Formats: sequence, structure tokens, C-alpha cells
Amino acid sequence: MTDWRESIMRPATSLAALLAAAVTLGVAPAASARATQPTSAEAPQTARERDRTAILAQAGDYRVRFDMRETTSFRDGYEPLEPKTSGGHEIVRVIEDTPDRIVLQHILVMEHGGQTHVIKHWRQDWVYQPETVLTYAGPDEWVLTPVSEADRTGAWSQTVWQTDDSPRYGGVGRWTYDNGVTEWVSDATWRPLARRDATRNPIYDRYLGTNRHALTPAGWVHLQDNMKMAAAEGSEGEPVVVVHEDVVNTYARFDGYDPAPGDAYWAATADYWAAVRAAWDAAIERGNGVRIEEEANYGSVVSERLMTWADEIQSGDLEQATAIQQADALIQSATSQP
Repeated sequence: MTDWRESIMRPATSLAALLAAAVTLGVAPAASARATQPTSAEAPQTARERDRTAILAQAGDYRVRFDMRETTSFRDGYEPLEPKTSGGHEIVRVIEDTPDRIVLQHILVMEHGGQTHVIKHWRQDWVYQPETVLTYAGPDEWVLTPVSEADRTGAWSQTVWQTDDSPRYGGVGRWTYDNGVTEWVSDATWRPLARRDATRNPIYDRYLGTNRHALTPAGWVHLQDNMKMAAAEGSEGEPVVVVHEDVVNTYARFDGYDPAPGDAYWAATADYWAAVRAAWDAAIERGNGVRIEEEANYGSVVSERLMTWADEIQSGDLEQATAIQQADALIQSATSQP
């Protein structure tokens, strides 16, 4: 199929707003929920339940299309790359649901050469009125960034995790329901390069973008409005924009494939992945953030092993308890404080 190991998303905000947020990579813009304050007169409890319904509406069986396009160059001599498009089938399952927290797991279910291939994909965690959000803070580093009371009131954070449950990016925003559209738009957030870019040795080394989730009659759409950034020349100076990227990831409900292999994979490996998530959470809590080395092909340097052990659990080649011990030890050894 496709560039399956990357976490894929998008939104829309003005160039001026993005550039204004591009201070230094060590100050994560995601600490502030820049979305407008809700205009609804609903009581907070009722408004929260309306938001929860919107988040849970993303669960289901989908035909997906990933469309990533560099649109406008901001560096002399740089030519935007050709569009990168792909697609397939993806299930989205609710794996945690409490009043203030919803976790959605994405799993690709692909047919190729007459065989079904199941690939654990990205994960999105939603938290109501978060006190902190995990944000990208520079090469291989993520930090827990405080969210002020004003910015978190009525807001939701969305934290996106890679295929091995290592961190990718986090942001804060509010669900709105204006003009017949149900959508959530993040603040501007720093992000590491996705695999689609990291594997081709680009001149940029990070993104600054907004992230939008909007419900549609057919399902939902995940939009990104990304500025691809490079370090300023010399030892000091703010990062500079190289090129703008527009990303449209479309999720259309579809019953023309069998989602059962994806659900079978999750049934066999859910406890293992719960332990992996707990190991990442412990590492983040220990360091008020986490440092983990990344490599272009897989994301984090531990990704290939963590993913392989899950496959071996399902096939019966590895005991789950052994895999959990190995995963915990691997994450502990590979992580440090940012």
C-alpha cells in the first residue's frame, strides 16, 4: 500500500498565524488553544457530551485516501515536489472511553496479491480540558507543556502517536458547530518529519502546522495545513519556511471489505499494546517528556522491534508476557529525559 508507518493529518490557519507561532523550536506553540471560544449557550456538561459524540463518530470501517501536496515555495530555487497520494482500507476502534478521555486506534486492513495484510497505524488520544499536552520540542524530543486555565476551558487536546505508540505531536483546540460543520481545529503545533519526507533527505527538518478534524456526510476528513521548516542559517535565528504543504486525508464509510482481520489482530495484541502504552507513559512521566531517537524508515528506533513482537504474539511465536517484558526493557533503555 502506502506510506503506512507515518502518522497522517491536517488543518487550516493563515500563513501569518503560523509564522507568528514559529518562535523557536524549543517553545512549542501547542500550549495555547487559539481556536475561538465556544459561542454556544449550552451548559459545560452538555457541550462536553456534544464534543464526545463528535469524537466517537470517527470510529468505524473506512475507505481512506491520503493526499499530500506541496503547494507554494518560500525559498528561492526550491520547487515543490510532486503530489503524494495513496489509499486503502482502515478501521478505527474506540479502545478507551471515559467522560474526559477518548482513545481511537487506527488499523490498516490491506489486500495485496490475494492476501490480507494488517498493519497497526496511528493513534489519537482526546483529553477534555487538559492541564498539559505532550508537544514536539526539537529533534528526538517531546515535552509536557502546561495549558493555561483560559486555554483549556471547554477545549480538547489531541495527541497523535506513531505506529509503535511513540509520540508524534499534540495540540489543543475546541469543537465548533458553525455553518452546519462539526469540526475541531488545533493551535499551531511543531511536528517531526513524517516518513514520506524523512526518507528523501529534504532540506527542511520539521513542520509547523494546524490540524483539523471535520465530520462529513460520508464519514470524516482529516486536514493539515503545514509549513515545512528549516533551521535558519548560522547558529541563531528562527526557523524559516521552505514550502507549504496541504494534506487531505479522507475517511469514507465503506462495507466493501472484511474488517475482521483487523479486529482479530487487535484482539490478539491489545493487552501487549496496552503495556507498551503504559511503558511510554512511564517514560514521559519520569522525564516530564521524553527523548527517543528517530530514524527515517520507521519513526522511532524501537518501532520495528515493537511491531514485530506484536505480529509474533498473534502468530503464536512469542509469549505475550515475554513480549511485554522485552518491550518495557527496550523502551526504558532507548528513552531519556529531554
